Amino acid sequence: MLRKCGVSAAAHLYRRSIQKNLYIGREESLYSIFSCRSHSNVAAAAAVHPTTHSHETSSSTKTEVNLNKMFWAKPCSLALSSDSPFRVDDPKYEGFKHTVMKLLLFYSKQSRSIRGANVVYQRIISQIDKPAIYDVFSLEKNFKTTFSLLILHMWFCLHRFKQEGKEGVEFGQYLYEIYNHDVELRVSKAGVNLLLITWMKDLEKIFYGNIVAYDKAIAPEAKQDELQIVLWRNIFSDDGSSKPSGAGLLAVQAMSRYVRMESTCMSLTDKEALFSGNFQFTSLKNLKPDTEGLQK
Repeated sequence: MLRKCGVSAAAHLYRRSIQKNLYIGREESLYSIFSCRSHSNVAAAAAVHPTTHSHETSSSTKTEVNLNKMFWAKPCSLALSSDSPFRVDDPKYEGFKHTVMKLLLFYSKQSRSIRGANVVYQRIISQIDKPAIYDVFSLEKNFKTTFSLLILHMWFCLHRFKQEGKEGVEFGQYLYEIYNHDVELRVSKAGVNLLLITWMKDLEKIFYGNIVAYDKAIAPEAKQDELQIVLWRNIFSDDGSSKPSGAGLLAVQAMSRYVRMESTCMSLTDKEALFSGNFQFTSLKNLKPDTEGLQK
């Protein structure tokens, strides 16, 4: 009983500490997931990506990026520095409060893992809910696209955690449970209350199917264009076609480089930063014309 109470108390304290930062957006109706296959709105001109989010940019300007020159920079660790304002560290209790929190198992391995997994998920949500990723790759922001990007960034983390063996796999399970709860909330907010269990089972199949596909596409024995094909099918494809063409090809090639770079960056990020959530995905905002590489 004490163990369960301790874990519950730890999770509750964590949720209160980051409640202001963790945003779960209101999505479009889940009906759009299966009523049409369209995920994206690739620009007619391959190198010009109009910014459609008026709350971040003025209506008279457009963001132009040259996809051919993006994501060629040398990968590096994504860990946050010790003095970064974006760090999320455990509160330091002293005296009687420290004793009480210790009795409540606030400092247990399980409690620390739950708090760390929550921070990791916050990093994922921050990356896929911002307009920048949709602007750069000319993606339409709807439930289906957001869900596909959410799976991709979950894969970044789960793929990296597996490199830490059993401990990483266990940590990944905490992350998955948080993800699953968030997806259920998003589906409910999209207006789907009837047959919710059925919807969740369908989304679970999509999740695992995508995870397996990314693992295969990133493997050393994979074909050169396999990752591009997987990304096209999972995120970009308008009509279910297996291979990209035209302007869509440039966008999916750029995302393929982004995926490979971010995956390598995750591998270069130390275990402590990963398990505490004190890392940050590469920023995609404030890109300038002909930007070369990634802006950190």
